[in-house]
Amino acid sequence: MLFDFKLSTPEEGLVDITSEVTEAVVESGVNEGFCIVYCPHTTAAITINENADPDVQSDFINGMALSFPELMTFRHSEGNSDAHIKSSAVGASETIIISGGKLLLGTWQGIYFCEFDGPRTRKFYVKVIGG
Repeated sequence: MLFDFKLSTPEEGLVDITSEVTEAVVESGVNEGFCIVYCPHTTAAITINENADPDVQSDFINGMALSFPELMTFRHSEGNSDAHIKSSAVGASETIIISGGKLLLGTWQGIYFCEFDGPRTRKFYVKVIGG
C-alpha cells in the first residue's frame, strides 16, 4: 500500500513523522514486511535518529550547517546549494522492518523529515510491503 502525506516545515529543522508512518503501517494491516519512507524533494531528506532529547535535533541541524555551509563560490542561481548537498548526504529514504505489525525501531529512535530549505509545504510517501 502507498500512503502520501503533506506537512508544513520550518525554515530548517527536523519534523518527527514517526506517528504518521506508524499509522500507515497499522492501516495497511501488514504484520511482517517492510516500510519505505521516501522524500520526493531535492532540498529535504528522511532520517532515523534519537527522539528522546530535542537537543539532538538542533545539534543535527547545527552539525549539518557546519559540515555543509552556504558558500559564496556555489554557482546554483537559487542560492540553496547547501540544502541540495545536505539532502544528498542524508538521503531521500529510509527502510524500516515491520515485525508483529509494528515498526522495528530502537527504544530511542524516531523517523524525521529533514527540512534544509524551508519553510515550505512538503510531502512524503510511505510504502508498506508484506503480509
